[in-house]
Amino acid sequence: MTTTIPAPLHDLAGPAASLDLVDLSKHYGDVVAANEVNLSIKPGEFVTLLGPSGSGKSTTLAMVAGFESPTSGQIFLNQKDITHLVTHKRGLGMVFQGYALFPHMTVFENVAFPLRLRKSRDTDVRARVMETLEAVSLERFADRRPAALSGGQQQRVALARAFVHRPPILLMDEPLSALDKNLREQMQAEIRRLHQELGTTVLFVTHDQEEALGLSDRVVVMRDGEISQVGTPEEMYELPRNEFVGSFLGAANYLSGSVLEERDGMVDVRLDGGGAMRGRSAASLGTGTPVKVLLRPEDGVAALGSGVNEVRIRPTELVYLGERIRVGADFIDGGEGFFWADHGSVSGIDLGRETTMGWPIERTAVVPAG
Repeated sequence: MTTTIPAPLHDLAGPAASLDLVDLSKHYGDVVAANEVNLSIKPGEFVTLLGPSGSGKSTTLAMVAGFESPTSGQIFLNQKDITHLVTHKRGLGMVFQGYALFPHMTVFENVAFPLRLRKSRDTDVRARVMETLEAVSLERFADRRPAALSGGQQQRVALARAFVHRPPILLMDEPLSALDKNLREQMQAEIRRLHQELGTTVLFVTHDQEEALGLSDRVVVMRDGEISQVGTPEEMYELPRNEFVGSFLGAANYLSGSVLEERDGMVDVRLDGGGAMRGRSAASLGTGTPVKVLLRPEDGVAALGSGVNEVRIRPTELVYLGERIRVGADFIDGGEGFFWADHGSVSGIDLGRETTMGWPIERTAVVPAG
């Protein structure tokens, strides 16, 4: 999608704010939805809460928004405690999963709504709304109602309404989950552009791994109400701290083993099947520690040599997926897995015949088992 921006978007943004969550917890009777969540977000940072259903990500966002009251802990916006401040006094921008547009209002009036609540002057409202609609390429649709717009256009209206009043932080709760794949990718590009131009602090919630990796400055992976790991997309994908994070952020093959030696962040592993491998680890692993060796399917190579782990496999199936081929395989020192092959190399793969493939040591991660 190509969008023409006639005016600099940074003029539409207020000062970006910091956000700090300190020991933030939410209990529903005996159910712990969020447990002692600690997170610091810098002004202008795009941070995504990622995790499966029930991981606590939406509950955490709801507490920041003021929709839920914490059982314990504190929320600080620019070092000011807003833990018990009512929602409308927090001044935050919010984009919902279902758009939440007012069907009886025009696009203009939907976007103007936050300014009307703040009793802005009519002339200021008009100028601000049109600037904001122009920023999302919807100025031509100001007089239409939401029902006359496509799903992507409705989502852009929701975005415009969220930042029209220059919020210090923009909260987004799975805003793209209702869109099809093409529209979702277009809106991801739109959100990236808006964040780069506006510089607003963003706290984003999703269960989509690619979305989190593609949008975020940092990703927070949550599980069972707790934070499993925080880091940049590259850190999280390349060097997960545990098996859950490694599996949740993309496809992975795992081989079980135990630590032979750890030195300078590199770990030598004796596989349960008898082989040996070397990889990097973000965790401190003592000799004898049970571990899993993580091999990303896109990293498998036919060439062997220095700096490459040798992995014995037996290819079992070829699945044509258009731009690439999925090769199912039995890992001789582990269980079933797969790797990707391009169309030029697939002719050299013999189903049922044991062969050796390589996984670069620098791209091999070692995590604690379990």
